[in-house]
Amino acid sequence: MANHTQERLLFPSLGRIYSHAEPWLYALLRCGFGLVMLTHGLPKLLGTGHGSMADPMAGSINLIGNVMGLPFAEELAMLVMLLETLGAMMLALGLLSRPIALAMAVEMVGICYALGPTWPWIDRGIEYPVVLAGVALYIAVRGSGRLSLDRVVGITV
Repeated sequence: MANHTQERLLFPSLGRIYSHAEPWLYALLRCGFGLVMLTHGLPKLLGTGHGSMADPMAGSINLIGNVMGLPFAEELAMLVMLLETLGAMMLALGLLSRPIALAMAVEMVGICYALGPTWPWIDRGIEYPVVLAGVALYIAVRGSGRLSLDRVVGITV
């Protein structure tokens, strides 16, 4: 049986390097994504400003309640903060990555909905949450990977 992976490699002679680097690069992707999400959760947790938002938690409550029209805006904002802090750290470590990444994908789709179909990012476009949703869905499908706490403790989710 032919190895179709080899046929698709840009530089087939580097196949061994690719296969050895892949678990490390996937762990780097997972960690990087978790850290990016953490940068959005920590200001909410600590009550500090974030970019143009003086009070990110109040901004989240406003977005959830007034823009999206969802009930229990304060409680949902608290869940978002927990997802973006505790969940982000767990994701970076590779602990329960599938359910956490799925929840983050749902959050990113909600943000895209709340921001509307505005694409130019200079005007608060949705490019950033669209890319984050794609990364989150990939992690949700792929799981924690070989270099993860899930593998260390024997969790298969």
